[in-house]
Amino acid sequence: MMTFTPLLVLELASDTKKEAIAWLLSRMRDQQQNGGAELIVEQLGPGVSTQEKENLNIFLVGASRQRLLSGAEEIGFFKEFKDGSMRAFTCTNKYDFKDFKGDGDSFFSVAECQYIIKHELDTLRAKDETHVPGYTQAKLYPGKSLIRRLQSKGILIQMFPLHEKEELKRLSFSWYKKVKLSLQPLDDIRHYYGEGQALYFGFLQYFTFALVPFAVIGVPYYMFDWEGYDKHVVLAVFNLVWCTVILELWKQFSASLAYRWGTLSRKKAFEEPRPGFHGILGFNPVTGREEPLYPNTKRQLRIYFVSLPFVLLCLYLSFCVMMVYFQMESLVLSIHDEDPTFCSGVLLFIPSIIYAVVIEIMNFIYRYAAEFLTEWENHRLESSYQNHLVLKVLVFNFFNCFASLFFIAFIMQDMVLLRQSLATLLITSQILNQFMEAFLPYWFQRRRNKMMIHKVRKIRTLEDKELPLVEQVRLETYMSTYLGTFDDYLELFLLFGYVSLFSCVYPLAAVLVVLNNITEVYSDAFKMCHVFKRPFTDPAADIGVWQLAFETMSVIAVVTNCALIGMSPHVKAYFPDSETQLILWTVAVEHVLLAFKFILTFLIPDVPKHIQIKLARLEFESQEALKKKKMLEASELSKTIQ
Repeated sequence: MMTFTPLLVLELASDTKKEAIAWLLSRMRDQQQNGGAELIVEQLGPGVSTQEKENLNIFLVGASRQRLLSGAEEIGFFKEFKDGSMRAFTCTNKYDFKDFKGDGDSFFSVAECQYIIKHELDTLRAKDETHVPGYTQAKLYPGKSLIRRLQSKGILIQMFPLHEKEELKRLSFSWYKKVKLSLQPLDDIRHYYGEGQALYFGFLQYFTFALVPFAVIGVPYYMFDWEGYDKHVVLAVFNLVWCTVILELWKQFSASLAYRWGTLSRKKAFEEPRPGFHGILGFNPVTGREEPLYPNTKRQLRIYFVSLPFVLLCLYLSFCVMMVYFQMESLVLSIHDEDPTFCSGVLLFIPSIIYAVVIEIMNFIYRYAAEFLTEWENHRLESSYQNHLVLKVLVFNFFNCFASLFFIAFIMQDMVLLRQSLATLLITSQILNQFMEAFLPYWFQRRRNKMMIHKVRKIRTLEDKELPLVEQVRLETYMSTYLGTFDDYLELFLLFGYVSLFSCVYPLAAVLVVLNNITEVYSDAFKMCHVFKRPFTDPAADIGVWQLAFETMSVIAVVTNCALIGMSPHVKAYFPDSETQLILWTVAVEHVLLAFKFILTFLIPDVPKHIQIKLARLEFESQEALKKKKMLEASELSKTIQ
């Protein structure tokens, strides 16, 4: 019987030595002044099926209410004050916060409490230990994060927050179980999963609504003017303005969400070295602590002499695959021209479908290669690792998915083939993504659930009968680990590219993406609730590097659409004698539109005016409070001298 509310699960390797377990538990339970985390830890009892070998080194972690409050102050959580402003939480003025009542129970969400405990575990540091007890190869030095060392040596298998069954049921019902035309419950998602996850679903919702005007305009273009390429000039111009305005307005919307959730003003925490980072021991000039140091020169050599050539080689292979695709296209076209039948007409779509499948397979394989290379580059910080990984993946995915379309549009200049290829690539990739992201993970998890529930002699699904805590924990240890929003944002990035780059020649692209996004909301929500372990909250203020990626795509879209407009026979008619003049005018118009785009970016502020005023007022108040504090200290000092 648990005497506390378990929030986190720690699973150590089944063969972990007893002295290492005793040492870790003592450090987790010890008082803060002694270098401990001051947490509550209990070992999980054995499951129902004792005849099968079970890992007994699973521990449940919680914390007292006072420990959670002091931890929140250390992290710097922002909460709503009684005057409606968002302020950093402090224990001294806790009763001045709007929702703080009694001892603060339910003041922080369960996700925030879990994040606090994770923060305390991450900052648990070695004192005078030279190695993990029982593991001489697991070296320690003063200031080294214990959890990161245990992870890098494979002693700590996993650490994850527990799902809260009742709250998850309520969220599931309001999120995806009812098919309804309404906004997503972003505040509920944030409350359960944290700001990073809520911002992704907020962006998915925003992107879907932003596509509706494009879809509404695109349908009549498709239905009544399929071959009228000249008329798509208007759609291309609308595209240019649309992709700029929606990204700028998203910044405002995300800033409003981040302010309401208290992450807009939060100071970024000092980043610790990644668990896999290695190097020669030295002193960090910022913290003064002893930690591994790795020369930046070596990292740059690895990036420019190994990673970069590898990426270029992959792009070359992608180009070769693209040329094979064009040979297949010409072959089936010649077969259709010789004997045009229904079967030969269907055959025309086969090369594009095969190419779309090959693209997805290449993207999948390359992703693993990119992760391996980025890990090998030995980046010290998680943010640096993510930035380099995103750059590698985006460059290859962009080339792999869009190179054939650029070739058809600007080298072959075949608009009919461009429409056909764009439609086939878009539809095939959406079907494959839904299969890979929703069906396969669900199928694997169903198999795991059935195995586990058969072990404890329960009925088929989790919803039918509530599992006891011990079996719930053991079930969750078998669930898939959520790897973050990387793949979700990547998919939206590619869909944004299909719409913004070439939708003027295939107006239905926006309609297809809207339909995909609607199904994506339900499939992603289902996965989060029933397939994956609960992820730790990510206190994000925006969508990070993906904002820059989408903005870069919008700049490329300006160039692409201007080139497509310049290739229009209607536009070419104005320059019958000089192709050079046409090119110069196209480039000039493109520069004007780019200038207009950047002016729009400047005119639309990233943070709404009313939030800017609130932030400025808080800054002014903090400066005034600092002045008063200094004046009081000076007056007390003068009294002491007298």
